[in-house]
Amino acid sequence: IDVFAEKYGAKYDKAVECLTKDRDALLAFYEFPAEHWDHLRTTNPIESVFATVRHRTVRTKGSLSSTTAKLMVFKLLCAASKTWR
Repeated sequence: IDVFAEKYGAKYDKAVECLTKDRDALLAFYEFPAEHWDHLRTTNPIESVFATVRHRTVRTKGSLSSTTAKLMVFKLLCAASKTWR
């Protein structure tokens, strides 16, 4: 963060301000032991939705046509959107 701030601070002042202001929250992930990192989940709704899509598409890799894959992704996103607030 410090290197980014030094290198890009003049051009991207708002990004640098955001990163430095929220440094503790951004780096809290690394306070957990490394062996736990794979099991930590995000509360970001966009990442959460795409995790569902990724989970399904990895399992069916190679067995879907392009059209069928797009339809499945669309239906998964529709289902996930029902839980959004």
